[in-house]
Amino acid sequence: MSHGATTGRGVPPPQDALVDAIATAIEDAAALYHRLVLVVGEAGANSNALAAVRERLGAPLLNAGLELSRRLLELSTHERPLQVLRLLEQCLEAPGPPTNVVLLDHIELLFDTGLQQDPLRLLQGLSRNRTVVAAWTGTLAAGTLRYALPGHPEYRPYPAEGLLIVPSGTTTEAP
Repeated sequence: MSHGATTGRGVPPPQDALVDAIATAIEDAAALYHRLVLVVGEAGANSNALAAVRERLGAPLLNAGLELSRRLLELSTHERPLQVLRLLEQCLEAPGPPTNVVLLDHIELLFDTGLQQDPLRLLQGLSRNRTVVAAWTGTLAAGTLRYALPGHPEYRPYPAEGLLIVPSGTTTEAP
């Protein structure tokens, strides 16, 4: 399921249209088992979109990489993979009063091979009790959601079917 679209050839949609598409996806996610919305595209477009959604909806916006890395520093490299989910849950609960929607930016640390995680599954687990909107720096092409490029140690392809995806701009690969 994909909300919004790029306009023309790889030109990002206007910011208001993107924020509208994310807001609609958040409403749609409320009826799903995994209330996960992935904003897929380039890092800058994703961050700007999430900041605009925060302004519009008042939802907390977390720098997941920064918050998680602070908590991981206290653990040994052996303990880190075992504690990622618990620590991320702490991050989501930390910004203040309980909220039904949390915006996650800078999720790149989740793909670190040393953490031995499946980032999509981790995000889905976080989204069972709240709507999680995550900025996914990557591409969506031919029904496949990708993070990084093939050959890169952090490369991850996932079937896009069944995922709630909002393209934030240039999200398709060049022919």
